[in-house]
Amino acid sequence: MSITIADVRAAAKVIEGAVERTPTRQSRTLSDIAGCDIRLKFENLQFTASFKDRGALNKLLSLTAEERARGVIAMSAGNHAQGVAYHAGRLGIPATIVMPLGTPFSKVKHTKGFGARVVLEGATLSESSIKARDIAAKENLVFVHPYDDPRIMAGQGTVALEMLEDAPDLDALVVPIGGGGLISGIAVAAKAIKPGIDIYGVQTRVYPSMYNAVKGEKLPCVGQTMAEGIAVKDPGALTTPVVRALVKDILLVGEAEVEHAIASLLEIEKTLVEGAAAASYAAVISNPELFAGRKVGLVLSGGNIDMRLLSNVILRELSREGRILSLVIEIVDRPGVLAQVANLIGEAGGNILEVIHNRMATDTSAKLADLGMTVEARDAEHAAEIRKTLEAAGFKLKG
Repeated sequence: MSITIADVRAAAKVIEGAVERTPTRQSRTLSDIAGCDIRLKFENLQFTASFKDRGALNKLLSLTAEERARGVIAMSAGNHAQGVAYHAGRLGIPATIVMPLGTPFSKVKHTKGFGARVVLEGATLSESSIKARDIAAKENLVFVHPYDDPRIMAGQGTVALEMLEDAPDLDALVVPIGGGGLISGIAVAAKAIKPGIDIYGVQTRVYPSMYNAVKGEKLPCVGQTMAEGIAVKDPGALTTPVVRALVKDILLVGEAEVEHAIASLLEIEKTLVEGAAAASYAAVISNPELFAGRKVGLVLSGGNIDMRLLSNVILRELSREGRILSLVIEIVDRPGVLAQVANLIGEAGGNILEVIHNRMATDTSAKLADLGMTVEARDAEHAAEIRKTLEAAGFKLKG
């Protein structure tokens, strides 16, 4: 192991008072839904809304005076960037952050807000890493790796110390994996404290890099994902052996499952998480037989999500649940028909959100029009009732 429980305990002392000791709380509702006893670790309550504060501060405090004067550089999709930028600013250390071009605007904005110089370069974190190391060499800066560094790993491992202090009866932990810094630190600490505990990692199906490394697979790592914080193509050289030795399994989740988890945590727990953080809950509800009846700790690793993307997630989830119904209704294009449709939907208890009147459909009679409507319903059953009401009145629904 590249770190030990002693390293994690030392990191806890070093960062104490400068990072939040976030709560671990039971979620009764999520537990009922998932069929297991769920405890949530709210790392989204850190000042920069991410667990990355822990490792970043532990690393920065290990630098010599000469290294601090030279300044630091990091590559990050957002959370490590903010952790380094914030604590470097507090400590008077110049910071440069290289971020992928697709990084959510909110993360770029906050990183700049903490006083760091931001360079947007590369389509992926791996490409950003190349640029960061190039700048580090040219400007003689100290490179602060987001995950493949013993100080970073030890800092992240302090999450496990707090979780098992607050909930010592946990028998499984579910942790999102990008490069592996968080799960490797947690695994070392948790297994030292409670050897029988099971550690599960989670990655998305479009970026299964650690899954490939541990299982010897060659699944492609490419595509767009809501969990950009764990969209890492190359897992760490230091973290991978730890994961291979201490993590029981790595579970893969899809984008729809991540979106559902984000919406569920927001609606039920009233807590805002980003896609990477939601992956842990997504893994549990996608594998009910694996966690049934167990006491499961989920690490909500961060809450930095772009507001535009969040609005899309909410609307898409409402649509999946049938609470937002998209209709295309073929109508005779004459006065009063729109009012008739509106009355039918209103009488059925639906709420019309949007109307589009399309007279340009060339595959039908010029005397007809397509009426596009977005309707709010209580649930999928209610949505079906609205559709039946319109069909019973003689209206043809397309699609």
